[in-house]
Amino acid sequence: MRILKEIEIEGKRAKALFETGYLNSYISRRILKGVPVQSLSEPYKVVMGGRVIEVNEHCSIEGRIEGVGFQTEVVLLDELGRVDGDEVDVLIGALAMEDCEIIPNPKDGTLDISGLKRRRFTESRGNS
Repeated sequence: MRILKEIEIEGKRAKALFETGYLNSYISRRILKGVPVQSLSEPYKVVMGGRVIEVNEHCSIEGRIEGVGFQTEVVLLDELGRVDGDEVDVLIGALAMEDCEIIPNPKDGTLDISGLKRRRFTESRGNS
């Protein structure tokens, strides 16, 4: 199941692919200018779009989906490719969707972010 949606990443508009077929989340390096990244102590390889890619950097990002904030860890890649003619800036994988309580709806191609909204409200009230 995959859904293409415009979101905000680190204050920039980005095309995001919400893809349950990938565990991890990935981001195009060009989106993260000025965001601190970390090198992995043990690089690994992934297959994406029929290509074998070596992964050696990751970082934590902040974003907004329909105005609701979230944070997640992403792996940096030079590019993610295109979906339905659009260049993808970030791929949000199953682990991030589970952590942020984002549920893709295959019937109409939307995202249910009610869990993310509820969690943000609960966490912010607990810190008051």
